[in-house]
Amino acid sequence: MRLIPRSFLARTILMVLIPLLVTQVIIAEFFFGNHWSRVHNTMARSLSAEITTMMNFIDNDNLPVAKSMAADIGVNVSVNHKLNRPAKNDNKSMIAGRLSKHLESQLKRPANIYIDRGERLVFIDVPTKNNEIATFGTSLHRIYSTSTEVFIIWLIGSILIVSILIAPFIVLHSRSIRRISNAANRFGRGLDAPGFVPSGSLEIRNAAESMIKMKERIDRYNRTRTDMLNAVSHDLKAPLTRMRLAVETGDASQKTLLQDIDRMTEMVNGYLAFARGETPEIEQTTELPATLTRIARDAAPNKKIELDLPENPVQFYARPMALTRAFSNIIENAARYADKKIKITEHDKTDVIEVIIEDDGPGIPDDRKEDALRPFVRLDNARGTDTGGTGLGLSIAKTAIENHGGQLFLENSSMGGLRVRVILPIE
Repeated sequence: MRLIPRSFLARTILMVLIPLLVTQVIIAEFFFGNHWSRVHNTMARSLSAEITTMMNFIDNDNLPVAKSMAADIGVNVSVNHKLNRPAKNDNKSMIAGRLSKHLESQLKRPANIYIDRGERLVFIDVPTKNNEIATFGTSLHRIYSTSTEVFIIWLIGSILIVSILIAPFIVLHSRSIRRISNAANRFGRGLDAPGFVPSGSLEIRNAAESMIKMKERIDRYNRTRTDMLNAVSHDLKAPLTRMRLAVETGDASQKTLLQDIDRMTEMVNGYLAFARGETPEIEQTTELPATLTRIARDAAPNKKIELDLPENPVQFYARPMALTRAFSNIIENAARYADKKIKITEHDKTDVIEVIIEDDGPGIPDDRKEDALRPFVRLDNARGTDTGGTGLGLSIAKTAIENHGGQLFLENSSMGGLRVRVILPIE
């Protein structure tokens, strides 16, 4: 049998109520329990002393004095030759146990205690020296305080009040988690979760947003793999057909075949590099100016390069090879399409580094910028027809930047060409 429930709702309720219940029990036992014991012991000792005093008067044949005293303290006294009592007394009960001990200690004779719970009365029968029975009747409140019952009721009531107050919050909390679970189940089956919006506490909303981003990355990954297969089949089919036709017709030349082979090799290497993704790399302290300067000079030896880099650059933890590959793709892309000039700027801010790479080339239309970041998409109509490439450069750069927690934006440059803005967090 399972002692711990499976659902989050039931476990949360237990997690709240069990400590509360244990705390209440500890308070009742160690604080009120001791207080209750001292109060009842004092009440029993006081009544026992009064009965002992009245018994002394009765034994000395001063019954009227005993009755007068009894009337003053709220006790009814009578002396009888014989009484019809139950066979079993209440001397050992929890209510009368203390009174029985005090009477036995003070009277030096047996005393029988009987409790009428319905009328809330207690009767004490004590034998006299004349072999009669002196009966003392009084309210049960003289030896038992009802504050115990009230306290227990308040303990139970406080638990119920706390349960009622926290129940809506727990239900809403568990509902948010249940909605995440349902959405994750649909995402796992390749379906969308229409209407799913992160809700609940900050941690739950963050988990939901992370799951949505993960779903978007998986969808993007699947689209990318599909695009890659389509691109491979499309891009390799044309040169292979051209080579086959040239061989069959006898028009093939070594130069033409080598050009087609080089082009196919370039495409295959690009596809393989994209499919492999980033090589695992340990993060190191990195600064960008030296890397950006070297890449720009190697990628654009025939173009004018304008650098606006800080003299004392900020250092941050990153994977240097991955960042070098990303900025190489961006700067090489700028060098490929720039007419004469490339400008590289770095702004070090409090929590981020902003790198801007601009060129004076033809640029990219606003409605094609999103396509430019997709893998295997070549915007040759906008950027020229003789530039080659496989359409992977900006896509690989974007992936590397995002893996560092950064962002990459394509914008229009005041120089007339493309403006690539990269934002990297400083951690």
